[in-house]
Amino acid sequence: QVEMVESGGGSAQAGASLRLSCTVSGLTFSNYAMAWFRQSPGKVREFLAALSAKNSSHYGDSVKGRFAIARDNSKATVYLEMNTLKPEDTAVYSCAARWGRLSVWPNEYEHWGQGTQVTVSS
Repeated sequence: QVEMVESGGGSAQAGASLRLSCTVSGLTFSNYAMAWFRQSPGKVREFLAALSAKNSSHYGDSVKGRFAIARDNSKATVYLEMNTLKPEDTAVYSCAARWGRLSVWPNEYEHWGQGTQVTVSS
């Protein structure tokens, strides 16, 4: 059974940084593309960043240059470093895993974490 557990969310002031972690079990982590998405009330799920099994990365336009995705295969963990946070970054952040190539489409990811809330105040 696949389990994906996010941590590191919480409250922050605008301009601050947070690092999210997603630790995975139940699959061969190194073979999977990993991604981060977020969703706020009334909005569609938004692609943020993805990292292939071979460490190729891709970012959504809204976070490019501010957020960075990384993975540690030895810990089966993917990270999202979030810098220069803005109030509009407030959302529930979820990690996702996909066998094969990275994708920006949430429906192409097979496994999901439960999500962690990030709230940014001005």
